Amino acid sequence: MYSRIIKFPKDQSFFLFGPRGTGKTTWVKTTFPGAIYLDLLEAELFNNLLADPGRLSNFIPPDFKGWIIIDEIQRVPDLLYEIHRLIESRKYKFIITGSSPRKLKKTGPNLLAGRALTLSMYPLSVTELGADFNLKKSLQYGQMPSVYNQSDPKKYLEAYVKTYLEEEIQQEGLTRNLPSFIRFLESASFSQGSVLNVSSVARDCAVERKIVENYFSILEEMLIAYRIPVFSKKSKRRLVVHQKFYFFDTGVYRAIRPTGPLDVPEEVEGLALETLFLEELIAVNSALGLGYKIFYWRTSNKQEVDFVIYGSRGLLAFEIKRTEKINASSLSGLKSFLSDYPMAKTYFVYGGNRRLYDGQIEIIPILEMLKNLSTFI
Repeated sequence: MYSRIIKFPKDQSFFLFGPRGTGKTTWVKTTFPGAIYLDLLEAELFNNLLADPGRLSNFIPPDFKGWIIIDEIQRVPDLLYEIHRLIESRKYKFIITGSSPRKLKKTGPNLLAGRALTLSMYPLSVTELGADFNLKKSLQYGQMPSVYNQSDPKKYLEAYVKTYLEEEIQQEGLTRNLPSFIRFLESASFSQGSVLNVSSVARDCAVERKIVENYFSILEEMLIAYRIPVFSKKSKRRLVVHQKFYFFDTGVYRAIRPTGPLDVPEEVEGLALETLFLEELIAVNSALGLGYKIFYWRTSNKQEVDFVIYGSRGLLAFEIKRTEKINASSLSGLKSFLSDYPMAKTYFVYGGNRRLYDGQIEIIPILEMLKNLSTFI
């Protein structure tokens, strides 16, 4: 098992949200071995507490002082009311995990009204993988814990898409038309790392635009996709207004995206590298509590920067390319960004092996950046 970088409170209840398969259950069981563990995926326990959430206290000794783990809370959202009551009346400490906050936002006392912190778990970071990190493997299969432990990661990812992204959608009743949702998933995979045009996706998968917009919201609320907004603070020029779209993990993206003889391998590999960098950026920002918000930047005349992060620590911009060669056009987006935001730190992350400089732009090999991202941000 890999050591996870998570800063959790010692004496306060907390939520731990993350996509299925990112290792939440393994982490809570290992980190809190003396805790009472209640898994809502167990049919008998699920039916018991669904019928009467007040029965939760029957599973806890009256004077218990340790942690109580409730796994997969989205299965019984009304249980939050009873958890809230027990925190107030008996000062119990809960660890509440979930792979979808969607239902919880519509029920429960507003995620316990601030009485529990909210933490997140993502696929493994490069730091967490340590010596096991393999760039080629991560670009092909992503960094979910099981991928690095499986002898056949391709089959694992195919099963993940089938059981989680399809069957769970059906079981949760999130869509009435599963075939249209599966068509949508494939179509959405072609929007990976691109400015999102919902109308175009709707036409491609033959589904109404309003329904497709709801599908994108479902992916976000199930924590398996992100929409990245454009950075427009104090903009000096006209920018695009649409968001960029990413599935949360490189391996999941590649498992969903169909490929054929007309696909350009360099394009797929480039998007995989961009996605992997975003995974690392999100994980490091969250684990270290840096507080950055993540954007991209693109002007109406198509000058673009892949990722812009902004917060109290500063303004940074990253352009990610798998190429080993650099020419004038490679740096044009960052130079345009610097002309508008000269105070920014800017990085061109590429497939070469030398650190270089072009004015204010630092040119960093991808391996160096991934392994040392916390030192750059």
